[in-house]
Amino acid sequence: TYVVIASFYETLITGINGQDGAYLAQNLIQKNFKIFGILRRGSTPKNERLLKLKIHNKIEYLRCDLTEHQTLQYYIEKIKPNYIYNLAAQSFVQYSFENPFNTFKVNFEAVLNILETLRKTNLKKCKFYQASTSEMFGNVVKNNNKLINLNNRFEPVSPYAVSKLFSHHLVKLYRDSYNLYASTGILFNHESPLRGNEFVTKKIVENLVNQKFKNGPVLQLGNIDAARDWGHAKDYVESMVKIMEQKKPDDYIIASGKLHSVREFFLIVAKYLDFQPKFIGKGFNEICIDQISKKVLMKISKRYYRDNELFNLKGDSSIARKKLKWKPKYTFKKMVKEMIDTEIDQ
Repeated sequence: TYVVIASFYETLITGINGQDGAYLAQNLIQKNFKIFGILRRGSTPKNERLLKLKIHNKIEYLRCDLTEHQTLQYYIEKIKPNYIYNLAAQSFVQYSFENPFNTFKVNFEAVLNILETLRKTNLKKCKFYQASTSEMFGNVVKNNNKLINLNNRFEPVSPYAVSKLFSHHLVKLYRDSYNLYASTGILFNHESPLRGNEFVTKKIVENLVNQKFKNGPVLQLGNIDAARDWGHAKDYVESMVKIMEQKKPDDYIIASGKLHSVREFFLIVAKYLDFQPKFIGKGFNEICIDQISKKVLMKISKRYYRDNELFNLKGDSSIARKKLKWKPKYTFKKMVKEMIDTEIDQ
């Protein structure tokens, strides 16, 4: 008879109540990891996503502002985690134009605080993961058919992207200078039913479902011809875990390698809901009507255009697929349909 002894890996996740944090916690709990989740200070915890995944009571929560170096250092030294995943960020691009100060403070100082704590303490064996973003590349690739890889230069076009690029370079600096295990995942766009409604994908799904079943308002969008490389958050979280399983730290691009426009995303959702969409007009005057009811489903608004537009992002994840043995399970259409079905069932 063999006795199986539970093996706990102490894991600290910042941004645990976000889309990626919730799925990552779920993934690691299934692998028998002990999870500590950092929540921003506030009157009430915003853990709706953790509640939906039914893991809210399997996490030990810590209250901390990631820009507070002393508090963050205290928690890290007390827990002595095997792994730290930094997923917390001010990630809403348009807000970063409106408040670049807060964006830089949150997105850069948190990374510096964690890396400095690991450097100064006796915790250099702790593995650190930084969530980088495809937004750092900006419009470096003008050709829709060309994939972005790590040989491309970074050309950020928003304060959010610049702040994440600062942190990305900081991780490499600490890895090379202090021999820390510090890796990054440059994740291209990834969505799920847990996505916040400030993001265009969730906004489209939520609005069209409301128009279908609740006579909701007309959807307003910005540049619907902007295109992204979209995957599912569950797949991308799995890549994070695989990155941390490697013997040596490194940087990886995680992407589907396929490009889809906002217009295409909109059309898939509309048709799945049995609308018959038809676009009329051009530029800022373009609208989309339902050919059955003649109702206007969508109209273009200058308000939702970026101050500095990012047109196309398509990533080359060949290194991750080969080295990590990572491959996405979700197709683009399967991801979109899951988002719609979940929205309808709510």
